[in-house]
Amino acid sequence: MKLIAPSLLSADFLNLGKDIEMINRSEADWFHCDVMDGRFVPNISFGIPVVHAISQLAEKPLDVHLMIVEPEKYFEAFVKAGADIITFHYEASTHIHRAVQQLKALGVKAGVVLNPHTPVSVLEDILCDLDLVLLMSVNPGFGGQKFIERTFEKIRRLRAMINEQGLDTMIEVDGGVNTENAAALFEAGANILVAGNAVFKSEDPEYTIHLLKS
Repeated sequence: MKLIAPSLLSADFLNLGKDIEMINRSEADWFHCDVMDGRFVPNISFGIPVVHAISQLAEKPLDVHLMIVEPEKYFEAFVKAGADIITFHYEASTHIHRAVQQLKALGVKAGVVLNPHTPVSVLEDILCDLDLVLLMSVNPGFGGQKFIERTFEKIRRLRAMINEQGLDTMIEVDGGVNTENAAALFEAGANILVAGNAVFKSEDPEYTIHLLKS
């Protein structure tokens, strides 16, 4: 499975509707929505009202990435706003299992995000409950950062863990993804690639999405 999830954090906020329609037309599979609170990460992006507005035009699933403290408080609100997939940070939640079960009860796909410094081994006992794991390949909070090369090894280790347990958990990668490393990321074991600047800063975003996917 090879999925592409363009990150709306890099879209033109003055013409967001136009960019959403472009993704609808394209070969992209999901919309990736980065929610930042200025506490867990230093930046602030957008919240529940914007996710709801996006859902009104989006014809593909909304992949909502919560870079916020106490994410459990907001799960239900984001689901009501239109989220289909919700990922939250291992580093931001004390009770991972409880939070995952909360998302399952709300009827959405549940995923846990790992920062670059967090080893995949911390997920060994929760992996069977997850629909996906999002590996940050840059430090969270800002777009346009350089890809951290060690992510390839993390993907391979996580894929081995998933295979050993006989699971179908998906691996998502976010940060510094572009047409130069996409094929290698898929080959290492990733299923979903999040791409922001690579898509929205390109001269032909739809063709770039095609290249990333193929």
